[in-house]
Amino acid sequence: MRFMMIMIPKGYEQAAPGTMPDPKATDWARIAALYAALVVLTPSPIIELNRAVAVAHASGAEAGLQIVDLLTGEASLREYHLLPTVRGDLLQRLGRCTEALAEFERAASLTGNARERRLLRSRIAQLTAGPE
Repeated sequence: MRFMMIMIPKGYEQAAPGTMPDPKATDWARIAALYAALVVLTPSPIIELNRAVAVAHASGAEAGLQIVDLLTGEASLREYHLLPTVRGDLLQRLGRCTEALAEFERAASLTGNARERRLLRSRIAQLTAGPE
């Protein structure tokens, strides 16, 4: 059995989501850098997807989408509902609502979790309704 120790830099607890009173205070660039380091130690498309989310928060939806788009051909993520969920969210942020809608529909068809499906259906309904 192989063990790996990952050192978290001092102050990380202030970078982690949920530990700050204001989500805008989250240090997303730092979190993205930590994911980048982690993926070197433990290559994983799911870690890359998480990094894409952090990069999107730190550097914008387009930067995150570039990473996500590289993952769309990854066989291990083909049936993973969070890939189209993240992609749909980033597309929606970029105003590409038709593409976002298709991604949310795909994600809803893939998830086995009823709550996630309801949330995705809600996002689909919002996009279908258009701007208020």
